[in-house]
Amino acid sequence: MIGRYTKFYSVTFGSHCPIYSRCMSSLTKAEAKKKRNAMFDEEKKRQRTAIGRIEKIKVIYDGPEEEVTLLMNKDISTPYECARHISEGMAKLSALASVDGVPWDMHKPLISNCSLKLSTMKTPHDKAVNNAFWRSCSFMLGAVIDSAFKDDIVCHLHSFTSPNIKSGSFLYDVHLDLPDWNPTSSELKAISSIFAKLIQDELPIERLEVHKDIASDMFEDNPFKSKQIPDIALHNDDKIILYRAGDHIDISKGPMVGNTNIVGRFTLTAIHNIQNECGESLRRFQGVALPQGMLVNHYVYNILEERAKKLNQSVWMPQRFESESEEKQTMALGNN
Repeated sequence: MIGRYTKFYSVTFGSHCPIYSRCMSSLTKAEAKKKRNAMFDEEKKRQRTAIGRIEKIKVIYDGPEEEVTLLMNKDISTPYECARHISEGMAKLSALASVDGVPWDMHKPLISNCSLKLSTMKTPHDKAVNNAFWRSCSFMLGAVIDSAFKDDIVCHLHSFTSPNIKSGSFLYDVHLDLPDWNPTSSELKAISSIFAKLIQDELPIERLEVHKDIASDMFEDNPFKSKQIPDIALHNDDKIILYRAGDHIDISKGPMVGNTNIVGRFTLTAIHNIQNECGESLRRFQGVALPQGMLVNHYVYNILEERAKKLNQSVWMPQRFESESEEKQTMALGNN
């Protein structure tokens, strides 16, 4: 925990404060997280029960050396479970699946007979797996930020943008009630160490699609997510896609990599003050990471870190929730 700010920055909002009603909740952070996880588990169980009679499907694994035919369970079996049938090593290294040519989460159930390919972070010319890695790093960064500050410091996760690898960094925007905080290098390292722990825990990154009403209830303590959910659902058939690693749950179209251990080296490089298009003052946390097993020398990694310190000007746009395009992404933020 980054706890030394507690004695300096306790919550003292009054009713005159414009964000008072948006940032206060009847639940503590721990209670809200517990509620989200209970609802996630309940909905996951409900969906599994609703499947009813188990049907078999044929999954043809198109591997680099051989083709393997697997009989799996419709709406239950996942690419990860297919990978385990092939080898434990394949299951551990696979970051993303491709089902009939469509990028597919490792823990997303298969719904019909299909052709399956599995990608690692070393699969050449695979833009989808690179995007999934970048997106997963933003998701994990959100988990770290959410756990880094004590309960009496108002911290609401806002959003993270679609992967923009050309920017040199991934990010997460946060409302943080520490107006005079200027993070030191030691504090950036402290937060980076929490990220390292998340990697070491080797947590599966689960996926669950829910109705917008469930999502709204799950995130009622977060004024920004509560506002975003109806807009996202409007472009996704009233559905919201959730991801969970450990006890952290967030919203994203995905796909993401299958496990936090797919990420290797990580550095939190900068925290910028920004103001978004809605006039909201936020902190933009930025980082850079390498996949597990990908080694570069200190000089090269230092270049990546320096590049990732520059303000990433990507903009979160909920109306483009289903878009993967990087090249057309609007760049419209500036330093405060």
